[in-house]
Amino acid sequence: MSAKTSTEVVIDGKVYTLSGYEGEDYLQKVASYINGKISELEAVEEYRHITPNMKNTLIQLNIADDYFKAKNQIEKLERDIENKDKEIYDLKHDLISNQVKTETAEESMKNLEKENKELLLNKARLEAALEDKLLNGKDTPKTTKK
Repeated sequence: MSAKTSTEVVIDGKVYTLSGYEGEDYLQKVASYINGKISELEAVEEYRHITPNMKNTLIQLNIADDYFKAKNQIEKLERDIENKDKEIYDLKHDLISNQVKTETAEESMKNLEKENKELLLNKARLEAALEDKLLNGKDTPKTTKK
């Protein structure tokens, strides 16, 4: 765990000392965010005419609203990530399945090519034997019985 940090910040024109385990830049960023919220509300005419207690409550409500919107956005993004992870898993599964099918098809194709070569050789032998038999049959004189 990092060391505790303390830094002075200005919020709504007043100096505060903020402490935390985050860095000074982060603490200044928090103060800047709160000042931004105050500035947003001060731009609304009705805000200027309400009591300081009500002003603080409105600032707190706006910050809480930002928090819940950010939280909902994070939850949505986490669901999207889960869906993408599932989709990636399914795609990987499909890829592996297709690779297995491809390997099986390639093996089958090799076997069929081998079988085809054997059949072509056998056909050539049979054709040669038939041709030889036909040629030998013509060369031999026929004898007839009387």
